[in-house]
Amino acid sequence: MLLSQALDTVHKFSPQEFAALADLLSPELIDECLTDTGIVTLRKRHLSMEMMVWAVTGMALFRSHSMSQLVFHMDILLPGNRPFVAPSAVVQARQRLGKDVIRLMFDKTSLSHWNGLTLMAVDGTLWRAPDTPENDAAFGRTAIVNKQSEWPQLRMVCQMEVTSHLLSAVAFDSVSECGEAELVAQIIDRTPDHSLTLMDKGFYALDLLHRWQSSGTEKHYAKGHSMRC
Repeated sequence: MLLSQALDTVHKFSPQEFAALADLLSPELIDECLTDTGIVTLRKRHLSMEMMVWAVTGMALFRSHSMSQLVFHMDILLPGNRPFVAPSAVVQARQRLGKDVIRLMFDKTSLSHWNGLTLMAVDGTLWRAPDTPENDAAFGRTAIVNKQSEWPQLRMVCQMEVTSHLLSAVAFDSVSECGEAELVAQIIDRTPDHSLTLMDKGFYALDLLHRWQSSGTEKHYAKGHSMRC
């Protein structure tokens, strides 16, 4: 599949209804992430930082809606329950919120555990890119004996939580410049402590596995002959 086709499929997917987002993100978790990143929310503001976290989450889930529609449907109101927020207030609140809170919310989202360990999996794949001289120079092509791929290709390694299939880390690079083991090394620091990561035999490299296990607390791995996520 072309990378552009995969991204277009993801872009077109959108939930049909506004679900109760509180079932996914607790107010306590939002407050904890705001505190940990040093973001101060002023209750007298038209849009508090807690409200803006909900708005950003809505932007990710309901990409076909405008920001004003999200604000209306998510019941983000001014004091006095007046159902109106000026567009400039939303932009300014988003700038104040920044990106660190959202990243921390993502990292702290509750995941399934087995014997106290978060179950993760790592695997690699190749994506085709349009056949242009620019892509050929930037990404290269795979080759077997004297036969090259018909398309320029990107190599991707991703890490996901196995029960939800939530992607927690991704690394891309040219197929001609980087192998899967090098890309896996880039996501070691994003692997949570107290986790067990499943890997296939292609990631067998003593230096890589040593770095994986010694880079945090209780970061374990398990290797198999073949794996499909």
